[in-house]
Amino acid sequence: MTSRYNAVSLLQASEASPTLASLAARARDSSERLAAVQDLIPAEMRAAVQAGPAEGEIWCMLVNGSAAAAKLRQLAPALRLRLATRGWTVSAIRIKVQSRR
Repeated sequence: MTSRYNAVSLLQASEASPTLASLAARARDSSERLAAVQDLIPAEMRAAVQAGPAEGEIWCMLVNGSAAAAKLRQLAPALRLRLATRGWTVSAIRIKVQSRR
């Protein structure tokens, strides 16, 4: 008895499933937001910052370390302004410090 599996790419699987397609679109949107503000973040901090989820008009940024979080909080008005000029409506940016493992 032989069974055959048709390999599909992640893109094909996500397009075939509405749930996965929605998740992929949200992840892409969040990554695009981070790319839009990347140059406003100091170069030495960029590796410590990741895009988090966007829920309505609130976008979350994930950061390693409290010092980087404090700096991002200072930059939040400029980040929101940049996002607004690129077409996103963001009323608040949440900064979450990731725990070290």
